[in-house]
Amino acid sequence: MSTLINKVAIVTGGNSGIGYATAKEFVAQGATTIITGRRKEAVEKAAQEIGAIPFVADQANLQDLDLLKKEVEDQFGKVDILFINAGITGTLGLIENAGVENFDQVMNINFRGAYFTLSKFIPLLNDGAAVVFLSSIVASTHRPNSSVYQASKAALNSIAKTAAAELAPRKIRVNIVSPGPHKTEVLNKAGLDQTTIQNIQEQLINDIPLKKMGDAEDIAKLVAYFCGESANFTTGAELIVDGGMTL
Repeated sequence: MSTLINKVAIVTGGNSGIGYATAKEFVAQGATTIITGRRKEAVEKAAQEIGAIPFVADQANLQDLDLLKKEVEDQFGKVDILFINAGITGTLGLIENAGVENFDQVMNINFRGAYFTLSKFIPLLNDGAAVVFLSSIVASTHRPNSSVYQASKAALNSIAKTAAAELAPRKIRVNIVSPGPHKTEVLNKAGLDQTTIQNIQEQLINDIPLKKMGDAEDIAKLVAYFCGESANFTTGAELIVDGGMTL
C-alpha cells in the first residue's frame, strides 16, 4: 500500500518502539521519512534498517530543533507529516517525594520539546499537512506515583487541540493517538529490572479486557491513517488504543 507517496515525513524519537514502527510504516507507504533520536548509533542503525533518513536531535534541546528545521528546510523545503512521538516516563514516585531533576527532564521532553517542535515546524508545513501527537491514556488517569508523566501528557493533549483550531484555516489536521500498554522498550528505559517489568506487564494484562498488550505496529498503522487522505475531515481528535482498559 503506497498512500503516502511524495510525502515528506518527520518522526521524533524514531529509532525505537512506536516511533520506529511508524517510520517503517511511513516508508512502506512511500513517504520520504526523517527520524530523530538522541543516540547517534541507534538513530543511524534504525534508519538503515527501514530506509529512513537519520538526524541526531534531542527533542528537549531547542538548538537541536533549530538545526533539524534548517536541515529539513534546506533539503526538502516543506513537510507533509509531523509525528511528534519522542517521550519518556521518568521515574515513579509520590508528589511529596518529587525531584526537580526528574520533573524538568520529563516536562522538557514530553511537553516543552513537543510544543516547540510543533511551533518551529509550522512554517514548514504544507497546507493540508498532518500532525500527530503520541500521547497516552495516562493523560486522563490519575494514578498514584505517576503525577509528572500524567501531567505532561495532559498538557500535550491540550496544545494539540489548540493547534488543531489554529491550523484549521490552512487545512492542517492535528490529531492525537493515546495508547494504553504496548510492548515497547519504555519500561526498560525507565531503569526497571526484568522481574519488575514482568510483574508490571502481568498486572497490566490482567487489567485489560482484551487480556493482551498492544503491538507498536498497530499504532503505526493508526498514525499513518491520520496522515492519509482517508482522515482528511478529522482534526482535534484523540484515538484511545488500550484494549478497553479505560472502559
